[in-house]
Amino acid sequence: MVLDGDGRLVGTLTDGDVRRALLKGVGLDAQLLPFVQQQYTAVGLEAGRAEVLELMQARTISQVPVIDQNGRLVGLHLLHEIVGCAERPNWAVIMAGGKGTRLKPLTDLIPKPMIRVAGRPILERLVLHLVGFGIRRIVLSVNYLGDVIEKHFGHGERFGCRIDYLREDKPLGTGGALALLPELPAEPLLVLNGDLVTQADIGSLFAFHRRGEYEATVAVRQYCHTIPFGCVEVGGDQVTQIEEKPVLTRLVNAGIYVLNREIIARVPREQDYPITSLLEQTINSGRRVGAWQILDDWVDVGQHDQLKIAREGVS
Repeated sequence: MVLDGDGRLVGTLTDGDVRRALLKGVGLDAQLLPFVQQQYTAVGLEAGRAEVLELMQARTISQVPVIDQNGRLVGLHLLHEIVGCAERPNWAVIMAGGKGTRLKPLTDLIPKPMIRVAGRPILERLVLHLVGFGIRRIVLSVNYLGDVIEKHFGHGERFGCRIDYLREDKPLGTGGALALLPELPAEPLLVLNGDLVTQADIGSLFAFHRRGEYEATVAVRQYCHTIPFGCVEVGGDQVTQIEEKPVLTRLVNAGIYVLNREIIARVPREQDYPITSLLEQTINSGRRVGAWQILDDWVDVGQHDQLKIAREGVS
């Protein structure tokens, strides 16, 4: 990285640039500036993992500098740090077969997981996020307009992973498609809804599941709702307390799960089966189900207002 006196990025110089200059007979005491690449690719502080990876793939580069609003160098993205983490043995299944009726007319021609947020399909963001955490085998459960999804992702070569498909002949709900897996995975399985825009720390989720020795783990998210009225507590005919516009806080299901193979084997075949029923069955049988709280960005893009939030919050 070549900087000026104020720390602003002037350009980049690679070992290849230096070798080419030496082959042309340039001396070791020559000035660097004539060989600096001043038409460089850089990103701002707000750029996410998916955006940076796309730039690297599109321009066949393995490093992208990070600059602030004044052009000063503040960091460097390296390809091996984004996708070069250790490969995990775990598989991931993404449920991408829903019709997305609440997002019509956007979903008349494209499936909900293929709606774009900041120029990229939601499902592609999820796939790249998982690859960044070392997951190299991803299974997409498809039904409505599934051919659109299959055409986009193929077998996953462009995304640094292997992608297979579970093709639902009829809608099987949030859990029924798991019975279509050709075999049970040896390691705990990550299951996600296909309409999530999130930066959830998947590595921490797996570590939590393993450390707690859970049969299943549910990712949860804190949800706050402000009641737009003053709430009154009454004892008999007497007001005992008035609270103006109180905030109710609950933990909600975030649509991300880790399941042991023994749990997956209980999913009935060819049935519309909610994954929550599988979790309730596990709890009722006395087995341990963990709750791991997401502290990172998370939006469930189920309705137009949530899509707006996702688009405004992602670069």
